Amino acid sequence: MTTAIWWHDECLGHVTPPGHPERVDRLAAIRSALPVQGVSWRDMPLAGREEVLRCHPARYVDWIAGVVPDQGWERLDGDTYMSPGTLTAALRAVGGMAAAVDAVLAGEVTNGFVAARPPGHHAETERPMGFCLFGTVAIGAKRALDHHGLTRVAVVDFDVHHGNGTQDLLWTEDRVMFASSHQMPLYPGSGRPEERGAHGQIINVPLRPGTGGAEMRASYDDIILPELEEFQPELILVSAGFDAHAADPLAHLDWTEDDFAWLTHRLCDLAEAHCGGRLVSTLEGGYDLDALAASVAAHVNVLKERGG
Repeated sequence: MTTAIWWHDECLGHVTPPGHPERVDRLAAIRSALPVQGVSWRDMPLAGREEVLRCHPARYVDWIAGVVPDQGWERLDGDTYMSPGTLTAALRAVGGMAAAVDAVLAGEVTNGFVAARPPGHHAETERPMGFCLFGTVAIGAKRALDHHGLTRVAVVDFDVHHGNGTQDLLWTEDRVMFASSHQMPLYPGSGRPEERGAHGQIINVPLRPGTGGAEMRASYDDIILPELEEFQPELILVSAGFDAHAADPLAHLDWTEDDFAWLTHRLCDLAEAHCGGRLVSTLEGGYDLDALAASVAAHVNVLKERGG
């Protein structure tokens, strides 16, 4: 088996206003850094309405579909915009996640990376925010549970911003353990350790500004990874945000590409120990183009190495 990368040019159709950090250039930078040989490149299908309804109510889905502009932008909150191509891009992101979960659980590939935008981990049940419309990784977890019959799925979010949307969507889901490391204080302001979920299945590890790789590694080795080991997941999903990099303009952690590679290796260790290596990663943040490209390459090259 191998590693697969899910991609679709329609994710380039989500166009944000000039100067917005979540811009088309992010995917262009990533594409140039991703491996061509030794991986399986696959198209993201367009998610159907029923896939989004795994996490979001019909009235919310209908509202989002109804505010797509014919031209220009529709502003949904302080920093979340829709252009004419945004809804299609978001549905490709959800469809890519669903296809990746299906392929990994079918044994077609060992692991995969969904190179999609817009991101998803800030989208709450009925609220778009933080550049996000739909909870992509949470929807993938629900697909693994309800479509494939799994009973234990782990979601790990190492984006520098707390995945408040994923937490909201999975707050009452006792079959999913959600673990997040994130800078605090920082947008969106959630992610305190005492936020544990309805069943104690949520693990939040705030990191102070300036935290480097050594402290991050200790936090995972001492807190997050032991909890995940005890949970014994059947599948691991990753919200892979690369804005904890020292060069990122939107936050103040001090990670390097080597730190993302280390963390990817540790998550692959966990996947190999408990679920046959089955891991799916989806793109979240990362806004310095050079740092983003280098960090995604480090992440995916570890997946490629471990998936072979």
